[in-house]
Amino acid sequence: MRYTSGDFGNTKSEFDLEVPKKLIHRELEHTAIAEEFSAQRKHAVFVADLPSRTLSLTIGHLEPGQTTSRHRHSYETIIYVLEGEGYTLVEDQRVEWAAGDAVYIPVWAWHQHSNTSKTGLCRYVACENAPLMQNLGAAVREEFG
Repeated sequence: MRYTSGDFGNTKSEFDLEVPKKLIHRELEHTAIAEEFSAQRKHAVFVADLPSRTLSLTIGHLEPGQTTSRHRHSYETIIYVLEGEGYTLVEDQRVEWAAGDAVYIPVWAWHQHSNTSKTGLCRYVACENAPLMQNLGAAVREEFG
């Protein structure tokens, strides 16, 4: 159901608890990679398949020397680097990072991630409010090149 401002008085005074059947996604990095999704992003991305309607979680891998495509989206992202080192270009700023660092990507900012290691894999966790924006009909993603 869609509500409008005229429905404000119809706000419920109680909340209905809904506990989904699926509460865990086991061995996330060992499940099949969504090939098309990873190909679009130009690196391996493992998507947590959970019923969250507001947050998403992915684990990404960047091979040594690998760089993602330049892109932007209408949702926020926080990246936590599990292993590796590199940098992220956020608009015209170069943000250097290493394992243990967290990087914020603002809404609609052009950005691109690079693994600067010649031998080691970069692994990171990305948390985004993409499902929230999708449910609001306001999720947009644009790739450059």
